[in-house]
Amino acid sequence: MAYVDGFVLAVKKDRLDEYRQIASDAADVWKEYGALRTVEAVAEDVPYGEVTSFPRAVQCQEDEVVIFSWIEYPDKETRDACNAKIMQDPRMKMDMVNGPMNAKTMIYGGFTPIVDNAGD
Repeated sequence: MAYVDGFVLAVKKDRLDEYRQIASDAADVWKEYGALRTVEAVAEDVPYGEVTSFPRAVQCQEDEVVIFSWIEYPDKETRDACNAKIMQDPRMKMDMVNGPMNAKTMIYGGFTPIVDNAGD
């Protein structure tokens, strides 16, 4: 059964192009190791909620924008093997402190789809 890793993070607005390049390069590596698809989407219509919201979740600052992304795999076993290889790959080493994204507030996790109408 398919498996998805999901991410929500804040990226500096003035470094969005840099983040896009990093994400594009990383997507190629993930695909090399078995991922089927990687999507990176920049927030456009995400209001700051009074209780909960994407911006609140990642403590998005005025100079940042929310990124919502996911990686699709054929199954959890492929995802686990892919992530193990990613952690060892020197192409995936990045500066998590001085990079374009706020790694401290990033939210991520693995999910099993329960509805997927892509083939419909």
